[in-house]
Amino acid sequence: MGREKIFRFKQFAVLNDRTAMKVGTDGVLLGAWCPVEDAKCVLDVGTGCGVIALMIAQRNQDAAIDAIDIDHDAITEATLNFDRSPWKGRLSAIEGDFNDLADGKRYDLIVSNPPYFTGGVLPSGESRTTARHTDTLSYRQLIEGAARLLTDNGTLALITPTDGERDIIEAATFASLPIRQLTRVIPIEGAAAKRSLWVLSRCNLPYREDTLTIAERDNSFTPEYVALTSPFYLKM
Repeated sequence: MGREKIFRFKQFAVLNDRTAMKVGTDGVLLGAWCPVEDAKCVLDVGTGCGVIALMIAQRNQDAAIDAIDIDHDAITEATLNFDRSPWKGRLSAIEGDFNDLADGKRYDLIVSNPPYFTGGVLPSGESRTTARHTDTLSYRQLIEGAARLLTDNGTLALITPTDGERDIIEAATFASLPIRQLTRVIPIEGAAAKRSLWVLSRCNLPYREDTLTIAERDNSFTPEYVALTSPFYLKM
């Protein structure tokens, strides 16, 4: 996926010039994949330019979506993108720390493409480092916070690298927020999975585990990936 200042989708466009984290495959996957049915109140954690929140607004015409980010430039950009979208009345950008959210409001769906660098060489630039490094929002903090803010039947959906699976399982167990679905994302047929898509919920749902392959060996997109993302990508 190219890094453009304006990324155009079928029903909306996003400016992603100032925000540290640009539009990328991870965010689009999560926005297209997460379960949005019957979700009236949604929270997007670490919204960046707001692309996931916008995708959810497109998929669920009844959802009111709060989008929170600790980075001022991200919220400035998300606000612009929301105001220029067809769903501006249902989208709200909040500058703040997810860890500091009060207990009052409850969400049917919390969705996040969380930071995932846990050590080693950090990305250059302070904003990008904050957006990508788990020092500011660990998986455990995210899952415990979601457990506190979700409705009784609410759902947390997120995407992580596959090497974070043990941390997610431990955090979900500690927070008493059971894992209901795990979808491992394979970038190209025959390769190892690189990402994991998760659904956590207290709803008594049967556990499901499957895979999603993005591309065939000839680099053409798989039918399952086209079906998932074609409502959004212009050239799908």
